[in-house]
Amino acid sequence: MSTVLVLATPLVIAAWPTLTAVISAAVGTLGFAVSQKAVPQVRQVRDAVNRAEIEVEDSEILEGTGATGEEMVVERDGIRAVFSRDARGSLKLCLEGRDLSKSELKQLGEDLIGRVTQQYVYHRLVSELKERDMNIVEEHVTDDQTIKIRVRHL
Repeated sequence: MSTVLVLATPLVIAAWPTLTAVISAAVGTLGFAVSQKAVPQVRQVRDAVNRAEIEVEDSEILEGTGATGEEMVVERDGIRAVFSRDARGSLKLCLEGRDLSKSELKQLGEDLIGRVTQQYVYHRLVSELKERDMNIVEEHVTDDQTIKIRVRHL
């Protein structure tokens, strides 16, 4: 007997430390690296920098786990992505870059958010499976980045 479970449009509700771990794991798959520079970069020509902002729907960073000013900066090839908690407690992503248009930055941002969400769901699912005494027998990532997991109950 087998069951197929498809997880779509999950809620992302977590503490800031959990989200930073998930973000670190997810962005590496797209070639980004966590920046050690938490302060905004000084720009000579501010007008040449394109910017796109995305608020992650159905997300909530739990109260008491980080101030609204906390952020995590990742960078790749002149593109800077800043994950932060907005005033309402939602996860927000701001991308900046000179070489990409605003629509290209927005698409890249959607890809980043998709990976972060996927990593978050994967982490939650694996934790839940362990709590329910289920073993992962097989994992496979398809070409379109779909993760297939086969489990067995002990």
